[in-house]
Amino acid sequence: MNITRRRGAIAFFITLGAILVGLTITQSAWLLLNERTVAFAILGILLFATLVAGVVLNTIFLVREVRRNERQDSFLNAVTHELKTPIASIRLYLETLQRRATSEEQKQEFYKIMLADSDRLLATVEQILKAGQLGQRHRQQNRTVINLESLVADCINITLQRHHLPTDSIVLEPVPGAVRLHTLGIAEDLRTAVINVLDNAVKYSPDGVHIHCSLAIVNYTSIALSISDTGVGLESSQFKRIFKRFYRVPGRSLAKIKGTGLGLFLVRNIARQHGGDATVTSPGPGLGVTITITLPLATSAETTHRSTLPETSSIS
Repeated sequence: MNITRRRGAIAFFITLGAILVGLTITQSAWLLLNERTVAFAILGILLFATLVAGVVLNTIFLVREVRRNERQDSFLNAVTHELKTPIASIRLYLETLQRRATSEEQKQEFYKIMLADSDRLLATVEQILKAGQLGQRHRQQNRTVINLESLVADCINITLQRHHLPTDSIVLEPVPGAVRLHTLGIAEDLRTAVINVLDNAVKYSPDGVHIHCSLAIVNYTSIALSISDTGVGLESSQFKRIFKRFYRVPGRSLAKIKGTGLGLFLVRNIARQHGGDATVTSPGPGLGVTITITLPLATSAETTHRSTLPETSSIS
């Protein structure tokens, strides 16, 4: 109902703006044709031109506000679902354990499901909190040297366990030679970014999860992490929009896929706060997506001076 009302509001403001602009132009033409004094005619035209600009800007503002509110409503609905569903599931299994006699095997199965639901709940809460932190200001924390290959491997293992996937579902291409890809950053934030991309790739691969990850040095100064899937794909018009806060790709086939619309917003913000960026490419709908996270490559001097702890400690 709210979406229908807001779409009606958008149509109303656009129509109103168009009518006002038309009336203003008509009146300006009438003044030009009927006023004897050229100065008054010019002044009238300028005033009406200002009115036209104001009407256009006001209409654009109203439409943007309506669309922003619509995205926020969608976000609240999605968050409500993401919070209520695991809570309801955990409550159901707890009530079952309380009221009925169950075998040890059933208990272990219930415990496993409840743990998975609690992980899902925790992930949603952490994502919302992280979005709030990044939205306020740049995080000022001591940055450590991070072995990006080890961090990505760790994130892949977490994703495989979280979604109960076989090990060959997500493949990390080995870095050639003895090259060690280090970057300076906050390990917790980078892990959040990589896991969000992997989770998206899993969610948007309804016909089977086949994810390929690769790391490479770009222009001798940056590290590019590319994560490709064979899922639903994207139209080129969506490439910039999917990184906006609360934005979710429209479409009936995608409506069943739940999410908060914060995942890729976090990915790009974290990458940019580390001096890099995040981009997306896709051959088209049904042909998969590739998300690329680019981060600055740590210099040998930075690696030497900041590596005061073992590499594994920076990604734990």
